[in-house]
Amino acid sequence: MKLKTYLYIITMCVVLTGCAGHTHDSHREEPEAVIENDNTTLFTHEQQEKIDFAVEEIRPQAFGPVIRTAAQIQPAQSDERIITAKTEGAVIFPDNQNLVEGKAVGAGQTLFVIDGSGAADNNLSVRYAEAEAEYNRTKTEYERKQALANDRIVSQSELLKSRTDFAHAEAVFNNLKRNFPTGKQTVTSPVNGFIARLLVRNGQYAEAGQAVMVVSQNRALYIKAELQTKYFDALSSIQSAHIRVPDTNRTYTLEELNGRLVAYGQTTDIDHPLAPVVFRVNHSAGLLPGRFVELFIQTQTNTRALTVPNTAIVEEMGHYFVYVQRSPETFEKRAVDKGATDGLRTEIRKGVEEGETLVSRGALFIKLAQAAGTVDVHSGHAH
Repeated sequence: MKLKTYLYIITMCVVLTGCAGHTHDSHREEPEAVIENDNTTLFTHEQQEKIDFAVEEIRPQAFGPVIRTAAQIQPAQSDERIITAKTEGAVIFPDNQNLVEGKAVGAGQTLFVIDGSGAADNNLSVRYAEAEAEYNRTKTEYERKQALANDRIVSQSELLKSRTDFAHAEAVFNNLKRNFPTGKQTVTSPVNGFIARLLVRNGQYAEAGQAVMVVSQNRALYIKAELQTKYFDALSSIQSAHIRVPDTNRTYTLEELNGRLVAYGQTTDIDHPLAPVVFRVNHSAGLLPGRFVELFIQTQTNTRALTVPNTAIVEEMGHYFVYVQRSPETFEKRAVDKGATDGLRTEIRKGVEEGETLVSRGALFIKLAQAAGTVDVHSGHAH
């Protein structure tokens, strides 16, 4: 095992610093850096330029209690349209539509038809034909009595009844003609968006009023968490929130998503003892309805604390460290006692002092350099 470790260190030196095949005279002269102790690491300007590297001076800043909880992404109700069957019948998908969940659709686009011609009862085709026949009959009757009324052969009461019958038949027929011009219901998309849920299959029989499809514009989303009652007093002081997507480890700020607090629970009951908290945000890649995320709810506070970016902290065998800059090219590994985190920054209760400068991005590379005597600029780096 010791031999493998030795060979690994030699290999990293050869591959990453190009020391093999070169004399020390060929190297560019660098200012000497003082290595104070075993916890101090040399990390040159050249190495820093090859990675995503940054330092930050530690200053106190407002950092109050953070409520850390799980939350679910939900579609905004104003962005969803539920399409229902206006009549009963069989659902028929066009062959060339390829209707699947996630497919983009346009406003007014024909999606499928509901054909009730095969139904024994409440057959739409029969109802359409009956309505058309009744419309034609009452129209002819009204026109006939109108002519007779001019010659005073028909009374005004008979003419009024005939006109009422015609108006009723006309309204029924026009409704069917407008919604079912072919004797079938043509289902169209009410908005531009995509198919969020397809609730029926091709050939399935749908009842009148049954939901058959959900079309979503996906412009806005709700992020909903349910909190224990011990947080109830803090809900009125919610200031902001950070949203972390576990699969990608990407953390969004509420401001980044143009988000805002919509509502929080004012009461609870025995059946539902949790208090809901709902944020509204703009849709962004990675935020999918139904997905669970980690939510860091920040509350207003006058408390100030020393905090560092989460990317500044490295873990080693259950302990946490940061790298404090001692000179432009030397960094001291410092154990810290960390407190709460808001998803982006973490409170440091012990281990660093105000005014010190530490590595805010690239700490992992310094850890590798300390372990191997050099650094692989591609190790742990996502391209």
